[in-house]
Amino acid sequence: MREHIPFLDLKDVNARQRDELIAAFTEVLDAGWFIHGKQCEAFEAEFAAYCEAKHCVSVSNGLDALHLILRAMSIGPGDEVIVPSNTFIATWLAVSFAGATPVPVEPREDTCNLDPELIAAAITPRTRAIIPVHLYGQPADMDPILEIARRHGLKVIEDAAQSHGARYHGKRTGSLADAAAFSFYPGKNLGALGDGGAVTTSDPELAQRVRMLSNYGSRKKYVHEAAGFNARLDEVQAALLRVKLRQLDADNAIRQRLVGIYTQELASLPLTLQAAPQGIESVWHLFTIRHPERDHLQAELSTMGVGTAIHYPTSPHRQGAYAATALGKLALPISDRIHAETLSLPLSPVHTEKEVLQVAEAVQRAVVKIGATDC
Repeated sequence: MREHIPFLDLKDVNARQRDELIAAFTEVLDAGWFIHGKQCEAFEAEFAAYCEAKHCVSVSNGLDALHLILRAMSIGPGDEVIVPSNTFIATWLAVSFAGATPVPVEPREDTCNLDPELIAAAITPRTRAIIPVHLYGQPADMDPILEIARRHGLKVIEDAAQSHGARYHGKRTGSLADAAAFSFYPGKNLGALGDGGAVTTSDPELAQRVRMLSNYGSRKKYVHEAAGFNARLDEVQAALLRVKLRQLDADNAIRQRLVGIYTQELASLPLTLQAAPQGIESVWHLFTIRHPERDHLQAELSTMGVGTAIHYPTSPHRQGAYAATALGKLALPISDRIHAETLSLPLSPVHTEKEVLQVAEAVQRAVVKIGATDC
């Protein structure tokens, strides 16, 4: 057992498939084709099938995936898009980059995902879409969100950046709405060895438009029908992702087993754990706990040799990107509370059951110590 348990060790994660990854890189190197080649084509087909969607367009990162979907849907200046108030800022930035306005809606306290019961009050004549985030790898409650969207004629875009392989009532994320955006940032459940992203959809016209916009607005070389972007996934990352996709379900199963241990060991403590409603299968990109003295708890765990991380310390509306706008003046107390209290514990396919038990024991000791100090 390691004396120090890291939050995440990507070197160890990737070492398990080292030979396959080197072989995949060598294949691309020997082919001499590095953009929009056979590896991207194959990965797109494989990932679309995995997500149970008809189409996949590989792109440069998760932010670009969301942005391109919005552009492909002709959502822009004068439009509003409903987003969760608590999320990584990329969800909001994609809306801003398209020229539209993000309209934050608070989450449910128990799941930390967008609260469907609060969406209707946020809809105006300018609302064009809803972006639910499958936060920490757990699908948002999609059925009522889709029903609200149908009633008001709105598009629904999944921010699936953290939910590779998750299921909502048996269906994969990436196939639940009009389109979905994925990130392959190295720390994700399906992580590249660099940046990467993808759009999945079962709408062929939307897929074609995303592909065109991601390639300088071009379907045919040197013919540019729109003011597009350079947002393509390269052949090396596509080849590496194909290798790692084969391991994804097994890795997710390890995460689920380890979370079962965490849940059992921490259930009696004065902590808030993310609720997992019936019919929702999380892939636990992150296992988070909430404590009102989060920073104190993190410091105590550090002294015990336990690495942790904070996702995310500050609500988007309080970030410099939005603080000076009308959004910065909003009262979003649930979001502020979640961002101030959430701590992510070590969780990956290379963490062991013994290490998780060791972390849980450290959390127990730290929580007791903090409680005694408060008294």
